Amino acid sequence: MDGLILAVFVATYAGMALGRVPGLKLDRTGIALMAVVVLLASGRLPVSAMGRAVDMPTLLLLFALMIVSAQFAAAGFYRAAASRITAAKGSPTRLLALTVIVAGGLSALLANDIIAFAMTPVIVEGVRRRGLDPRPYLIALAGAANAGSAMTVIGNPQNILIGQSGGLDFWRFLTACGPPALAALGIVYAVVLWQWRDALTAGDSAPPPTPMPADPMQTAKGFAALAALVALFATDLPRETGALLIAAWLLASRRLASRDMIGAVDWHLLLLFACLFIVTDAFAGTGMAARGIDWLAMRGLLPDTLSVMAPLTLAMSNTIGNVPAVMLVLSVWPSPGEGALYGLALLSTLAGNLLLIGSLANIIVAERAAGAGARLGFRDHARSGVPITVLSMAVAAAWLALAGWMDW
Repeated sequence: MDGLILAVFVATYAGMALGRVPGLKLDRTGIALMAVVVLLASGRLPVSAMGRAVDMPTLLLLFALMIVSAQFAAAGFYRAAASRITAAKGSPTRLLALTVIVAGGLSALLANDIIAFAMTPVIVEGVRRRGLDPRPYLIALAGAANAGSAMTVIGNPQNILIGQSGGLDFWRFLTACGPPALAALGIVYAVVLWQWRDALTAGDSAPPPTPMPADPMQTAKGFAALAALVALFATDLPRETGALLIAAWLLASRRLASRDMIGAVDWHLLLLFACLFIVTDAFAGTGMAARGIDWLAMRGLLPDTLSVMAPLTLAMSNTIGNVPAVMLVLSVWPSPGEGALYGLALLSTLAGNLLLIGSLANIIVAERAAGAGARLGFRDHARSGVPITVLSMAVAAAWLALAGWMDW
């Protein structure tokens, strides 16, 4: 047993829970990087082992999908979509429904964090011009971005990690996770509509804002890339290779500079993934993880049942975050079944709607809204986030059980 590796591992995930180091401007990515440096400097981790620990296919797939999403951002598609929502004719409840549908639909195939980043300030400005309280729309945007991303194996980083780890088929994943994710979108709409009904009855004191235009050629190119990407997922070509081919085609542009496209990639997230791969691999190499799994298996506490998986993902996603939580579970649980992987992806994502700190999309919406002059507080979010999460996770668990993917 290596006490230093154990200490670094525990400190790393404690840092994931805190999100920072008191007194220092060090975020989760910085904490994970510092952990790798400590392991290297102490001699517990040779440089040659770093390459073997990092799951390059997962990182390459993430990178390529970020390039595809950057294409839509550069075309102005996300801002145009948000502005069309707020410019649409109809009641405030119709605007709420459009927010859920558009954010949820886009998040199923594109990076939900980027969608939240691009759409938030436009939603705030648009609903305010119509005399509406932006808070219910912001909660709906964040909730739908999370719920919609649970639908597919490429909807969010943790799903990508799970899909690559288990070699999960794109269409089979959609069959398993799509129905409860769609139900979760309905729950987001219903809960926000009920709890914010007083705020959704006023408004329209000013004419709707004019929709922002998007570059039609670049938007069409983005959708062509997305269609080709999904088509390639139906072939035997490795998922990351197909995605890289599409990304390379997008980078070969006469209009959009490759420097700008590559600059739009979330390098902090990729570095966080790489560092967590290294830290968890070092911990797994001590044998402590295997012994822990044996101990849990003897007591029937493995997360291969819904009675364990649901509370585990709810707790971990709202403490250390859903990406570190999924990486931790996969690193110490060597051979989860297909159904358990679907449950892990679905439940860890839906759990992110519980609290404002439960997912990166929630935090992005709150921070971008603050920059636009609208405050979405912890209590405001929890008021809707708690029932949304409880109801959507209950529906998801029932679906997984009834469909035979997982036992109770």
